[in-house]
Amino acid sequence: MDQIIEFAGNNVLLAGIWAALVVAIVYSFVAGSLSPIKEIGTHDATMLMNKDDAVVLDIRPPAEFKKGHILGAKQLKAEQIAKADFASLEKHKDKPIIVVCSMGMTAKKTASSMLKDGFDKVSVLKGGMNAWQGASLPVAK
Repeated sequence: MDQIIEFAGNNVLLAGIWAALVVAIVYSFVAGSLSPIKEIGTHDATMLMNKDDAVVLDIRPPAEFKKGHILGAKQLKAEQIAKADFASLEKHKDKPIIVVCSMGMTAKKTASSMLKDGFDKVSVLKGGMNAWQGASLPVAK
């Protein structure tokens, strides 16, 4: 223990960076577990799609969507996302909705907007289309 304190005293910058990383990691785990938006893997997504008739909402740009998307996915354009215009999805409000982006990062913001708009069963595909294609799951073009 004395060596750790001595190291921290001699290397304040490194010790500060280490402490900040520990806090960031703990925060991400706590925030993720408390968030109403759940990240689901490809297996859980296929189960939701097959058993609960989940709606897949692809928020990638049209060019990426045309290159390949999950079978039956609906595309939401950037203008609709920016305006939080989810009127086209009103008829699916009672179904689970899986928001998909390229890598699973930008989908959380859209899912959060959807929650605020009254969509209760919104989740995000963990890893996005990269994870879907990495699992060799079917893609429509």
